[in-house]
Amino acid sequence: MREEADVSPMDQHNRILVSNVHPPDWVNPKPAPRYNLVVLGGGPAGLVAASAAAGLGAKVALIEKHLLGGDCLNVGCVPSKALIRSSRAAAEVRGASLLGIRIPPGTQVDFTAVMERVRRLRAQISHHDSAEHLKAQGVDLFLGGPKFLGTNSVEVANQTLYFSRALIATGARAVRLPIPGLEEAGVLTNETVFNLTERPDRLAVIGAGPIGCELAQAFQRLGSQVTLLETTPTILGREDPDAVALLQKVFQREEIQILVGCQIKRAQRQGQKKVLHYTFQGKENSLEVDAILVGVGRAPNVEGLNLEAAGVQYDPKKGVQVNDSLQTTSPRIYAAGDVCMALKFTHAADAAARIVVENALFFGRKKLSHLTIPWCTYTDPEIAHVGLYEQEARDKGIPVQTFIKPLREVDRAVVDGQEEGFVKIHIRRGTDQILGATIVAPHAGEMIGEIILAIVSGTGLRALSKAIHPYPTQAEAIRQVGDAYQGSRLTPGLKRLLELWFTVSRGG
Repeated sequence: MREEADVSPMDQHNRILVSNVHPPDWVNPKPAPRYNLVVLGGGPAGLVAASAAAGLGAKVALIEKHLLGGDCLNVGCVPSKALIRSSRAAAEVRGASLLGIRIPPGTQVDFTAVMERVRRLRAQISHHDSAEHLKAQGVDLFLGGPKFLGTNSVEVANQTLYFSRALIATGARAVRLPIPGLEEAGVLTNETVFNLTERPDRLAVIGAGPIGCELAQAFQRLGSQVTLLETTPTILGREDPDAVALLQKVFQREEIQILVGCQIKRAQRQGQKKVLHYTFQGKENSLEVDAILVGVGRAPNVEGLNLEAAGVQYDPKKGVQVNDSLQTTSPRIYAAGDVCMALKFTHAADAAARIVVENALFFGRKKLSHLTIPWCTYTDPEIAHVGLYEQEARDKGIPVQTFIKPLREVDRAVVDGQEEGFVKIHIRRGTDQILGATIVAPHAGEMIGEIILAIVSGTGLRALSKAIHPYPTQAEAIRQVGDAYQGSRLTPGLKRLLELWFTVSRGG
């Protein structure tokens, strides 16, 4: 049965969005006798796989239940980064006096305008993922909920599609927390927070992972009083400890209230307000807010697909079971993206989809484990990472040596007034092989690309020291880390030999 798109508020921008990614007047085509590839889900993984396969000449069908573009376009990367950009502008205005710029008193954030901009930009970008774009690429688009009928067929909107290969790319959704009274009190998730048109004066953010931290800082900068609640002992628990400590200081300076190691016991609604009851440092406390945002975890979308009929094994929490080639327990059927992968990033889904196209349609032997997948948390400063952390390397028994360049020692960062951050690179001790890196900087996500390329190409840290960077740039810190490595090779014995050489040279 066809599910109508429900995007709130239904203004001119969201009408454009819906007309592109779930057009109300769309008529599903007549199915081909058999497809080389049927893709279930029109998020990043599904769109990339369908477009790539069709571009190579395969007969492809794509099935989408809700909105083309998936989380990334509609409720993830695109709207969140648009919101973050506005929040950065607000922070820059407040800090302009440090750069000698006087801002007139009374400057305010127009939250309604900020959210309209989010919707406008999302609509503007949506044509890349539109139904018409897929049609122009030769992909048969079917809108509706898919259901496997067997190992070579799937049903959608009362039509049967037969396939040689299929890809499950149905993504994931926000996790519901089993906190008594929470759902009754009413909560926001990343799937609904961008529907807001009025700013909540007081916002509780449950979960201090990447989503929680990004949105907590953004809303604080846009004028909400934010309290960030996390059950574990630290924010961003998977990240480099130095990066976490630095970001936590920034949050505290920006007056975000951080409660780590707290346990939320229950929630309740009191009129228009919401109250969270929690324990913190052994004491019972309560927090009254205007809105609650849950940013904890993702659950794979495996329900309703009738995976049993296709012989596809799955776990409701971990998702579809795949091997390193992204093949499911049913040999004809593959999976990619958030529905089966631990790293739930758009760029990871994109890369996995390319593996599926090669492996499923061309007998390729590409492996997911061979990918070098970076990630970035888009707080300010950003935290970008690739490869192994230092402790991970030690746990694997790999001898590791670490080099760090603080931004306060980088000329461009100093003149920019952006001295909080660093470039940290880990190498295998005794070599210049790069094992991993973490960058904390205003645009760390842009800077990390140079190190990703070095790892993928097998280029060592020594070569990075030879790469001439424009002066002054913050990315020059990467070369300076390479210089530090080169300096570390100057052992006391080698230094004595050089001193002897120069002594002899003076005599000659």
